[in-house]
Amino acid sequence: MAKRVAVVLAGCGVFDGSEIHEASAVLVHLSREGAQAEVYAPNIPQMHVVDHVKGQPTQEQRNVLVESARIARGNIKDLAKLDVKGLDALIIPGGFGVAKNLSTWATQGKNCSVSKEVEGVLRAFHAAHKPIGLCCISPVLAAKIFPGCEVTVGHDTECEQWPYAKTAETMKELGCRHVNSHVGEIHVDRRNKLVTTSAFMCNAPIHEIYDGIGKMVREVVRLA
Repeated sequence: MAKRVAVVLAGCGVFDGSEIHEASAVLVHLSREGAQAEVYAPNIPQMHVVDHVKGQPTQEQRNVLVESARIARGNIKDLAKLDVKGLDALIIPGGFGVAKNLSTWATQGKNCSVSKEVEGVLRAFHAAHKPIGLCCISPVLAAKIFPGCEVTVGHDTECEQWPYAKTAETMKELGCRHVNSHVGEIHVDRRNKLVTTSAFMCNAPIHEIYDGIGKMVREVVRLA
């Protein structure tokens, strides 16, 4: 039987939701692995709406579930209805929506809170010993919830290629172990069944990001 994998989205668009290329890559690679993706998102207001041309917040108000449905082609469920018993694995793509809508990392860093629904889902998969795949900024969720876990968001030294490397240092302050990796690599925390890759934390050609996500997805499906 096909593995059933929950994919949790945080809106639609890199600056205020899920990173669209990452979400698409996850869905394509799951399909290639013969897995069945079930897409979820919380039915909550976005923190704010960003004009992706100007890179500035607007006065609009949007809903995370409604916006995520754009990526899922309408085939999406309210995160509140997720039942871990019927699912084999969980994957959360990145994008600033993870740090704004699924948590308060964008404004509070290591002192952030993770939304109750998202934390509940992560803890449920973890308790059931089912694999969790995280890419780009989404490993911060694991760093906050699972002390001592091992993850990667790429490199921990900031440079032109790694503009968000300070994230790794902040995660270390939470007590997790950050493992430096290249964009095409993954890190597997076998004790916690966490599979992470850096994706757009790196300034890299999009095909390299796509390939790194593919490795993450393949490992998640293999562990499921």
